[in-house]
Amino acid sequence: MSVKKAVAGIVGVLVIAGLGFVGYKTWHNGHQTYTFQAPLAADMAGKTVIERGKYLAQAGDCVACHTAPGGKAFAGGLGLATPFGTIYATNITPDKQTGIGGWTDEQFMNAVRNGKGIEGQNLYPAMPYNVYAKVSDADLKDIKAYLDSVPAVHYDGPKTNLPFPYNIRLMMFGWNLLFLDTAPFRADPNQSAQWNRGAYLVEGLGHCTSCHTAKNLLGGDDFGVHLQGGELQGWYAPEITGNTRQGIGAWSDDEVVQYLKTGANARTVASGPMAEAVENSLQHLNVSDLQAIAVYLKSLPGSKDKTTPLTADIDVMARGQQVYADNCVACHQNSGEGVANMVPALRGNNGVQATLPTNILHVLMTGAKGAVTASNPTGAAMPEFGWKLNDQQMSDVSTYIRNSWGNQASAVSPDEVSKARTSLNVAGALHEPQRQ
Repeated sequence: MSVKKAVAGIVGVLVIAGLGFVGYKTWHNGHQTYTFQAPLAADMAGKTVIERGKYLAQAGDCVACHTAPGGKAFAGGLGLATPFGTIYATNITPDKQTGIGGWTDEQFMNAVRNGKGIEGQNLYPAMPYNVYAKVSDADLKDIKAYLDSVPAVHYDGPKTNLPFPYNIRLMMFGWNLLFLDTAPFRADPNQSAQWNRGAYLVEGLGHCTSCHTAKNLLGGDDFGVHLQGGELQGWYAPEITGNTRQGIGAWSDDEVVQYLKTGANARTVASGPMAEAVENSLQHLNVSDLQAIAVYLKSLPGSKDKTTPLTADIDVMARGQQVYADNCVACHQNSGEGVANMVPALRGNNGVQATLPTNILHVLMTGAKGAVTASNPTGAAMPEFGWKLNDQQMSDVSTYIRNSWGNQASAVSPDEVSKARTSLNVAGALHEPQRQ
């Protein structure tokens, strides 16, 4: 057989296999049913449709993305920064001209689960329909009933206009073939009702994968590192599996519940996007649902740790200890234990020991404010140090914190600090000593 014929044969096989995949995936995603009974939620007995819908909308944190700063709730206009450009959230109030007031339940569910607009246009997965696909008909209809009850706002916000070729929405057909699985949630009969309720919330409405799972070059979830941490808008959402150091495996169930309900516990304090998630969504969930989430997350095996600790006698650790003593010890203490429920502990902190030093550099440079919740209204803040510490000092103290008190993580280089400073648009320190 000639080389030309062999190549033609291989191409033919690949074409047939590709067409088969497209056909199967199209059939699969178009032939799912969602009339299953979702794992039962406690405290919902006797609630009205609108009350249930409000609770579910809070579980899905709908208000966070569909409300612009200073805007009306659910009226859209918030710009979501993605690697492909800014995507603007739409109006989901019951206004009939600019919102979803004229939508049927079926049109609403088609948008939320299949990423299809009312005119059949492909939506961008900044709205995580790829995970909302697991939610039942009953729960989505309750959410729609609630949204129909909120004040209608006539507001036609900014339109998404991504650069070429991402502005070609037809491209989303290919993305959906690769990353959209419309199979509904299926309870695991080998697990408890509590575990299944936690899985339903985490993998569905809670859309935890949107932040806590790394993305590939096409913006799809990296299937091999499920909930093992991912970068998002200048932050790193840390691992939330049963990994005992980089995840939450060492946390008790009560500590997980307290963190999700109040935004703080003895180990850490929520800040950045996680603080917003606690404020808008998680604090409103009942304790039984938060316990279910804790049970499910801690059951996940998590990542394999390949780091080795740095010894205290190397120069970078000695320099970092001095920077820490001069700037951090008053609040975080010599022991790294912080102040329970107010100043996060650095000892044993999974965010501090994350694969990437994104969060520790973000907080050091720009400061941070803890979540403000009904049960924790103070929301303690940390000042910024970007103006004070140069790149070498930031490198030293970050490395020291990530490798002290039993912590173990990779060293942070001055170049990493410099890149973070640029991405966060933080000016150089007022006094710039020479790098050591």
